[in-house]
Amino acid sequence: MKAIVSVFLKNGVLDSQGKAVQHALVHHGFESVQDVRVGKQIIIKMDEPDAAAAKEKVAHMCEELLANTVIEDYEIEIQA
Repeated sequence: MKAIVSVFLKNGVLDSQGKAVQHALVHHGFESVQDVRVGKQIIIKMDEPDAAAAKEKVAHMCEELLANTVIEDYEIEIQA
């Protein structure tokens, strides 16, 4: 199994890196860009045959270590 975890700041939390990217894009002629959010992606290969069990384990990893759940949200995608 492979788990793809996307971690990003919660709505309402200032994303200074996203704002810097947005400003640079507008400066380079992409005036239609209204907002940019920057996050991180974590890819985990695991020896778990059951997708539901894999997702549960990865969610526990996120809660314990991979995401700061006070200011970050995460999404988990499981691939066989």
